[in-house]
Amino acid sequence: MTFTMTKRHTIGELITLSAGYLEGKGCSSARLDAELLLAHVLGLDRLDLYLNFDKPLSIQEVDQYRRFIGRRGQRIPVAYLTGRREFYALPIQVNEDVLIPRPETEFVVDKVLELQEPAAGGKVLELGTGSGAIALALACQDPDYRITAVDISPEALEVAMGNAQRLGVDHQVEFLQSDLFQRVTGTYKVICSNPPYIRRGELAKLAPEIGVEPSVALDGGPDGLDFYRRILDQAASFLEQPGFVVLEIGWDQAEDVRSLGEKTGFTWVETVKDYGGLDRVVVLRWM
Repeated sequence: MTFTMTKRHTIGELITLSAGYLEGKGCSSARLDAELLLAHVLGLDRLDLYLNFDKPLSIQEVDQYRRFIGRRGQRIPVAYLTGRREFYALPIQVNEDVLIPRPETEFVVDKVLELQEPAAGGKVLELGTGSGAIALALACQDPDYRITAVDISPEALEVAMGNAQRLGVDHQVEFLQSDLFQRVTGTYKVICSNPPYIRRGELAKLAPEIGVEPSVALDGGPDGLDFYRRILDQAASFLEQPGFVVLEIGWDQAEDVRSLGEKTGFTWVETVKDYGGLDRVVVLRWM
């Protein structure tokens, strides 16, 4: 996009101009995106933008912001542009090698925490850790937790390990490059995962932003259930008794995942709804 350089634009003017531009490009949260990107460029909080609404910016600041807005207009996700996303009140760094953490995935963390005995610590296995968001949120809640976080992608594990070090919990989390259980040993109180669950035929219909994210973290096979089958077919061998499996699901997959679990000997415990009232997490118990 272009900004007229005959005068020094203020923060307020830039937000308004940019929001209009992004709205025209189909961005659903245009003003929020404009604010987040300007706050990132200026090193400010969003609140600070409004406290400095009439402050004019330098040509260099405007040029840098314009480049960010241009890329957002190409439907690059804001989190990839800023390099971070908040998850469970933690700053998680992300890049295009990992899925961007969603607020709905926090329900997985909540449920794992509920299943652990108070003050007893706990061994947790996370399959498909990506940026490490789930594993690190758990580690930050209890210094006694010991978590094995698995991913098939070495690039994703590099991102996750960097996040663990920045958050000071790298001593609690073992990162393992593995195709699900392939290199996993031992048993765990809880196995959790936000696996790929989008039906392959629906990938092309998703918002352009999602198309930028790694397909390996999205493609759940023809019916979206490939990874649930693989996890539930093998999980019992890696669980304590009793042990639990906590799985994020697509909004219409609860009954299918419950059925897959019950066919492999698990007992359904509950299905948790998300902020929008949609089925989001299935909990299963082994023995």
